[in-house]
Amino acid sequence: MSNDIAKARSGVTITMKWIYFIILQVMLILLVVTVTYKHADKVTVVKLPPKALAQWYKPDNKRHVWLHNMFKLRREMQAVEFYAEQKDHKRLVEWGLKLNKHYLAIGEMVANWRTKLDLVTIENIQNRAESRDYPGVLTAVNTLQKSCDGCHVDYQAITAMTYRSADFSAIDVAPSIPFNMHMQTLSKQVNQIKIASEDGQSALALSSLFELKKAMNKLGQVCSNCHKQEKQTYPNEKMQKIMLNLEQNLKTGQVKQQARDLGSLAVTACATCHGTHRLAEGVKRLLAKEHTFAELLKH
Repeated sequence: MSNDIAKARSGVTITMKWIYFIILQVMLILLVVTVTYKHADKVTVVKLPPKALAQWYKPDNKRHVWLHNMFKLRREMQAVEFYAEQKDHKRLVEWGLKLNKHYLAIGEMVANWRTKLDLVTIENIQNRAESRDYPGVLTAVNTLQKSCDGCHVDYQAITAMTYRSADFSAIDVAPSIPFNMHMQTLSKQVNQIKIASEDGQSALALSSLFELKKAMNKLGQVCSNCHKQEKQTYPNEKMQKIMLNLEQNLKTGQVKQQARDLGSLAVTACATCHGTHRLAEGVKRLLAKEHTFAELLKH
């Protein structure tokens, strides 16, 4: 009898321990949910693509292989849809085989994404194309498009930002002069012209403009490494014309016109390029940053 009572008490104790454990887990989950909700306006969740994707983009690869595979898929899906509508069996099957090949290549190139592939739908497209079920093909293509869109929402923009935006971190404009240091120098020279202009120091403003021109020409040599098709990327003809007008107005002392020319130069020579490169490079740097545990706790 005493043994039965002891066993019963032991069972109750174990049950109570499990109840306490479950209650504790629920409280922790509620705490995490509460804290997350409270900071929802300060946190953005971004899904980063697998690191294996880098091997299919420059500079790790000679070509943007992944990007071109996406272009092929988009073209092939359009062709399959078109020939299904036209009821052109021969061409439909041919394009369907191409679509199947490049769709499966996704999993071959990035193993992490194999589970994201809709293998049932891609096989369905092939089978319905072979059996001349044209409405079935169109339905399957629509389903596949929704599957593709789902991944694109998560990864398309971030992948383009990561692998297709320029990386200036390893560029030296001149020996021992990193790119970011040179850009800081340009900013100071523009401001020095503005300061000297407002204070009536035309000689200082002109000498600063001369240094700015030299620095811009050095930067232009870096720009031409990517912008190879243009005759002179930076400073272009419009920028040079503005600087010439600014120089003339600095000599004649027309302060109001000096301000207009300098403003035009800042927009044309600085803001226009920054709108494309600095914003993208800045976001790319933030995404690549590895946060410490202390930083994660802080957020």
